[in-house]
Amino acid sequence: MELTPSAHRDTFARDHLPPADQWPLLLPLPSVPDSPGLPLPPGYPDRLNCAAELLDRTVERFGADRPALRGPGGEVWTYGELRGRVDRIAHVLTTDLGVVPGNRVLLRGPTTPWLAACWLAVLKAGAVAVTVLAQQRAAELATMGEMARIGHALCDIRSVDELIRAEIPGLRITTYGADSADDLLRLTDDKPTRYTAVETAADDVALIAFTSGTTGRPKGCMHFHRDVLAIADTFSRQVLRPGPDDLFAGSPPLGFTFGLGGLLVFPLRAGACALLLEQARPAQLLAAVARHRVSVLFTAPTAYRLMLDELAAHPYDISSLRRCVSAGENLPAATWQAWREHTGLRVINGIGATELLHIFISAADEAIRPGTTGVPVPGWQACVMDGSGAPVPDGEPGLLAVRGPVGCRYLADPRQREYVRGGWNLTGDTYIREPDGYFRYVARADDMIISAGYNIAGPQVEEALLAHPDVVEAAVVGLPDELRGQIVAAYVVVRDGVERGETTAAALREFVRARLVPYKCPRAVVFLDALPRTPTGKLQRFRLRVPGPGGAVDGAGALSERL
Repeated sequence: MELTPSAHRDTFARDHLPPADQWPLLLPLPSVPDSPGLPLPPGYPDRLNCAAELLDRTVERFGADRPALRGPGGEVWTYGELRGRVDRIAHVLTTDLGVVPGNRVLLRGPTTPWLAACWLAVLKAGAVAVTVLAQQRAAELATMGEMARIGHALCDIRSVDELIRAEIPGLRITTYGADSADDLLRLTDDKPTRYTAVETAADDVALIAFTSGTTGRPKGCMHFHRDVLAIADTFSRQVLRPGPDDLFAGSPPLGFTFGLGGLLVFPLRAGACALLLEQARPAQLLAAVARHRVSVLFTAPTAYRLMLDELAAHPYDISSLRRCVSAGENLPAATWQAWREHTGLRVINGIGATELLHIFISAADEAIRPGTTGVPVPGWQACVMDGSGAPVPDGEPGLLAVRGPVGCRYLADPRQREYVRGGWNLTGDTYIREPDGYFRYVARADDMIISAGYNIAGPQVEEALLAHPDVVEAAVVGLPDELRGQIVAAYVVVRDGVERGETTAAALREFVRARLVPYKCPRAVVFLDALPRTPTGKLQRFRLRVPGPGGAVDGAGALSERL
């Protein structure tokens, strides 16, 4: 498609978009009934700054005195206060720091209102936000800095050491939260409280989001200003349906697009408020819900499972919750049912991708069918195809392909041709489309285990293991085997006090055998203290397939530590 004239003076991002013939087909916004309070636009204007839409336009609609952001200590920023702080930071960026439209600005720090303000300020100034995780180390930061040619960084003083060690060439780091004259917040003291947003093009790159590394080297995903609004006007508006009185909270950081949408874009688009937590483990989430009366919660399936244990042990008052969203990994039906039985709440399951910015298949309320992901979000289309790109019949597994108002655009990466084929985005997931149109997750495409000619979906075995009362976490992968090609190997975290040896391993195998056909039963069971995960909480199965210290697992099911 032909791009409109850019407002970027630094054209690096647009110059490194994939060739037009490698783009997916983009669909218009849906024409479906809208939630009250804000009419759904038929499309976006050619000139659009998403930060101005999320902040300035929201102030115009709902007023400046409504709460916008909360911190864990109880501090509250109104929309007017947030806008004033964002605009002062934008003035610092464009005057003191010399940032020009199109420059890439790295953002790093714990999830706080100040990190959110920096993100909005970067976009208002017409620059490109590259939000990274506070847990990422120097080598990872150096890779992303080199890929995106980053020249500026706004960094929480508590997270600056690794960024300095990354030694990104030409990077100018400005910290916030330090007691120094050149601290970002000190520099904002004498700046005006209003800043006129740069009139970026709707198809100017607004952010570069790096994939979380579940398969190795990250990929830079470039998203436009209109894309940021599109995820709010599809999944949030049409499925989640928040209102201005909602309070959002969750565990995903703002450097993870699941968190960026759920904890910043969606609440601001709805005129609602977000509670930003620096620490958001299951017990801390429950305590925050009870203390602040959170109504909309975003977290991962594992967290819901662990929160059930916390709720059984402690009487948290979570009666304020009305929406619970799960993404990042497959949500087992057993976890959905247990949460429903304990809380009365239906978890909204969904699948999203960094490449597509947020959730594109989901269902809510009475439309939820436990054990399935849901149906395409309004504005999105989905199908299941084979390796040649031909649709497969309902009920048969194949590759999930989707398209909608947002599409994959990798930053100068040959893997663009793998992800986008024939106008569709191929997510790397194996799915089944049921005859009634619901989509059922099978496995990641590279997680299918072929053992003695049988196709085995690792997540199905994981779900069976997770039904055992002693199992806290489980991951199943295929390991090489001379006789069978691969064997099913289960990596398991058990509850404290449970014996980690052959007796428990045998009991787990029998437990699975009673629920699945015998060939799906794990031939090897390995007990670990914790499963390898990215800083965003995604399971890194590829690390389980690489032999580590302690030796390999043999086909008879011997136990050995591999991580």
